[in-house]
Amino acid sequence: MHLTEMITLWAKDIINYLGYFGAAILMALESMIAPIPSEAVMPPIGALVREGKMVWWIAMLVTSAGSLAGSLISYWLGYVGGKPLVMKVGRYLLVNEHHLDVTVKWFHRHGGATVFVSRFVPVVRHLISVPAGIGKMPLLPFMLYTVVGATLWNGLLMYAGYQWQEHIKEIEGYYKMLDKGVVVLGVVGIGLWIYLHVRKSPAKNDVKDNVKV
Repeated sequence: MHLTEMITLWAKDIINYLGYFGAAILMALESMIAPIPSEAVMPPIGALVREGKMVWWIAMLVTSAGSLAGSLISYWLGYVGGKPLVMKVGRYLLVNEHHLDVTVKWFHRHGGATVFVSRFVPVVRHLISVPAGIGKMPLLPFMLYTVVGATLWNGLLMYAGYQWQEHIKEIEGYYKMLDKGVVVLGVVGIGLWIYLHVRKSPAKNDVKDNVKV
């Protein structure tokens, strides 16, 4: 049995035993530096919604709240203690220092909007709140990007579990393909934003030069 399958079974047990509270806790851990993939949590919740054991809007509310809570904890770790504190805590949660360094560079290069985009990117979505805290990103935009991005991603996975409840084990193998597809879309989106931003910059500089003359 693969590690992902073990985590998925464990997540299902937690959800079945603790219900909405368990779902919120799992998504809080997923949004922190704990190695719990949302793909192991949200599709089973979607399956429970289809079976009538959960209500979809309550499930979305508690999982989004959990994602925000976990993200805020990671944000606080980065804000207060920076990388040293994150690695000190993260060593108990199997945090990969290289992945953290890559995420920090990505955040500093592309700005706060990456908090939203990263919710759809594997590995990075677990760590993006840390560089946001290290970079002292304003709290309100951070929370807004986090909630919107997390809700969209959680909703997509829950819908997959709802729609294909009978084939949940079969589609688990396609999550990596979905991740890669989303990564491509995210990279294209960031590239387009950078292109438009850079294209506008020379125009602004020309205006400043004309004013000086």
